[in-house]
Amino acid sequence: MAILKTENLKKYYGKDTTLVKALNGVDLEVGKGEFLSIVGTSGSGKSTLLHMLGGLDRPTSGKVYVDGKDIFKLKDEELTIFRRRKIGFVFQNYNLVPILNVYENIVLPMELDGTRVDKKYVKEVIKTLGLQEKIYSLPSQLSGGRQQRVAIARALAAKPAIILADEPTGNLDSVTSQDVLSLMKITSQRYGQTMVMITHNEEIAQMSDRIIRIEDGKITGKGGEANA
Repeated sequence: MAILKTENLKKYYGKDTTLVKALNGVDLEVGKGEFLSIVGTSGSGKSTLLHMLGGLDRPTSGKVYVDGKDIFKLKDEELTIFRRRKIGFVFQNYNLVPILNVYENIVLPMELDGTRVDKKYVKEVIKTLGLQEKIYSLPSQLSGGRQQRVAIARALAAKPAIILADEPTGNLDSVTSQDVLSLMKITSQRYGQTMVMITHNEEIAQMSDRIIRIEDGKITGKGGEANA
């Protein structure tokens, strides 16, 4: 069953001689519980696609379905609430709040949403990601790898159905990248979450269940299993 689906998704910028077709008719399905990598070079459209999947930007035309719902039929406020409850984001630059400690950063989305924090679940996520000793530390007191683990914990904490990761290891060395990706895979499997990751790193992409490739705003290869 597809938990994420796009139909003829297009995103254009500019017009006439300055027209840029960032996405030019993307059809994609992602199964529930799948770990998918979208691979492409800079400017290929992969980040634009991820932003559309997460409802962070509206398309020029086409549809995005999340768990069967056509998300761009929602008004902006409805979409914000839907996104906060259904989708967790992990960004390359972590996007942690510098004046909040680790625990406060992790539970922030739920507090903004006014939903109850499942403290037992959050504690389990923190333990899985090896952050127990750092919950009172500020982001500036953490290594890049630990900051990314906090970002992953924050994405997981609200129990979203989908995790969208934008070059999550882009600022990390190769060893830390492998560690972080392994943890992301373990946690998504443990908590039954679908994960879509964009990357330009072929080695990192091999850790996913399936790889697709995007070039000039179009999917050029649907791919099979990553290690097939």
